[in-house]
Amino acid sequence: MATVIGLCLRVKLMRSLPQRYKVDIKVAPGTHATEAAVNKQLNDKERVAAALENPNLVDMVDECLAPTYA
Repeated sequence: MATVIGLCLRVKLMRSLPQRYKVDIKVAPGTHATEAAVNKQLNDKERVAAALENPNLVDMVDECLAPTYA
């Protein structure tokens, strides 16, 4: 789930911030068994672009970022 959560954060920031900003998403040290792999995946432009070409993954990200009304 760390990669999905990180991808949601990255997409939200990409949509919210101007293009001139560079964003690095990192898992805190010691909080995930594969933290180095997750960090590498979340900060690789090509991997993020490939993930966002997957319609199922884009639907999941959009659902995470959709506003909720209580």
